[in-house]
Amino acid sequence: MKNVSLLFLVLMFVGCNNLTTNRLDTKTLIEFYEKDLQNVTKIVIVDGSTGYKKTIADHAVIEEFLGKVKDIKFIPEDNQEARDGWRYSITLSQDDEYTFQFELTTVNDTYYYTEPDIHPIVDHFYKAVDVKEE
Repeated sequence: MKNVSLLFLVLMFVGCNNLTTNRLDTKTLIEFYEKDLQNVTKIVIVDGSTGYKKTIADHAVIEEFLGKVKDIKFIPEDNQEARDGWRYSITLSQDDEYTFQFELTTVNDTYYYTEPDIHPIVDHFYKAVDVKEE
């Protein structure tokens, strides 16, 4: 009987431990990005509906964009089931090294919604930035 009770306690502890280690937290881009955002030298934004992309290398434009999105809260979705498609994909680079990539609702294979909504900010920026689509 002691062995059954001990086994039950161990399984309960392991189960609870897995729940706490798999917990998803609300984060901002600053918290996701493991380097200094001030050192970003290139941003590539890909439009998921057309496949076209814009590459931004102008430091002032990069600062403007990051200033608009760096404090947006990425809040984990309750439903983490796989989905198809995406609106925009954003890749940050330092010099020629890709340092971080995310989509508006996905970061590191986890689904998020954002507050404020990041889509209109990125959509407006993508359409307004004076960079030729590739």
